[in-house]
Amino acid sequence: MTPQALAERSREMDGLSFIRALLEGELPPPPIAELLGFRPVEAGPGRAVFELVPGEQHYNPIGSVHGGVAATLLDSAMGCAVQTTLPAGTGYTTLELKVNFVRGLTAQSGPVRCEGEVVHRGGTVSTAEGRIWEQETGKLVAHATTTCLIFGPR
Repeated sequence: MTPQALAERSREMDGLSFIRALLEGELPPPPIAELLGFRPVEAGPGRAVFELVPGEQHYNPIGSVHGGVAATLLDSAMGCAVQTTLPAGTGYTTLELKVNFVRGLTAQSGPVRCEGEVVHRGGTVSTAEGRIWEQETGKLVAHATTTCLIFGPR
């Protein structure tokens, strides 16, 4: 399925059904998830959870996982949390993303989990929070907030 066809399917389904179809493998993962190697593991109203195993393919030139990987994971989880609240035909986009990095990631960090949760769902603006932590140690890696613009059919 092309990325455009996947996007079209997202407009035909309510957000929670769409995210659950991705989670259950009924729909293919979006290209960014395949590129970075993360996957959805849980979804509910106003909530989305992803997992990633950091590896050397994620490294920056200074020998650790690039912060953009964590930021992308957070943006995805928080955005999908917002998406779970949307009816069919309604879209969203990230307006603002604020990430706080509190611990570096390496290939030795082991699997990480990222949870996004909606804080406020309005008619045109939604906000969400996200956290990434190491699954084995429970240590926080990064936390973030987002503001998303909600829009109707184009």
